[in-house]
Amino acid sequence: MTDRIASIAAEYGVTLIGKSRYPEPGESRAVKTMHRIFNKQGEAHFRMVLVTLAETENNHACIDESSLWAASDLIRHWKATIDADASAWLAVWDKLPLGELQFLAYQLRGKVPARFALGGMIHERLVRVFGEKAGQGDLFDDRREAAA
Repeated sequence: MTDRIASIAAEYGVTLIGKSRYPEPGESRAVKTMHRIFNKQGEAHFRMVLVTLAETENNHACIDESSLWAASDLIRHWKATIDADASAWLAVWDKLPLGELQFLAYQLRGKVPARFALGGMIHERLVRVFGEKAGQGDLFDDRREAAA
């Protein structure tokens, strides 16, 4: 199965590496997480996770356990939106400062799992674009643009 996961990852420009070294852009050492997502959700879902992370701007360096799970969770939640317009989904992820959000999520280690903290921060941005009140902005927030 590892060969299959590595082969699919390579299609999206992601090289799987061992846990003994720090990943460079385009590399990931979250092989077990990839296996779990593949086995739990299937190949099509796994491919969408990789497209979302590896083929969007500035996110190919952020393919770790928490980003893989957060993307997987959000893809399941936003499936109808993705099915309706996958390019709009990817356009939001193109603008998403994933590395910055991961840094914030990791500050909560020991209190909140990074997967859930990261997923929540990304979800808040997705709601601004795809949610019921998309484009309205938040009354208590200066980020009033619909873009992420």
